[in-house]
Amino acid sequence: MKPKEKAANYKPAEDREKDLRLALLRIQKGRAKTGETKVTIAAVAREASVSKALIHNYYPSIAEAIRQVQGRSSRAMRDVKHQDLLAERKKSAGYRHEIEELRAKVSNLASINEVLLEDNRVLKAKLDDLKVVQLASKKPQG
Repeated sequence: MKPKEKAANYKPAEDREKDLRLALLRIQKGRAKTGETKVTIAAVAREASVSKALIHNYYPSIAEAIRQVQGRSSRAMRDVKHQDLLAERKKSAGYRHEIEELRAKVSNLASINEVLLEDNRVLKAKLDDLKVVQLASKKPQG
């Protein structure tokens, strides 16, 4: 490639950013030269005749604008994740409280069970100590 041809591919950053914004606008309005209909970073890159990496690496504001059009801007995604985290923390606190209550109930039931087992042992011992005598029944005469 000749030096003059190589230089022709490079544009000042402001011009390239303008091209990218126009490409995004054309896709949004349904007037894309490439026939793109869905707004994605790849579609904007194709429409502006640049690589996706160029947008990601050198034009993060364009990438963010594309994400906003898609409804998934980094700020919105962060806010949604934060709300999800708060909801999960609340559920977790509820579960911890429930676990504490259940442990207290289990402890109480174990104590009652031990008392009943001891009562059972005592009653069995008393039963063994008793001498049960069976009286012979008299048959009525008659």
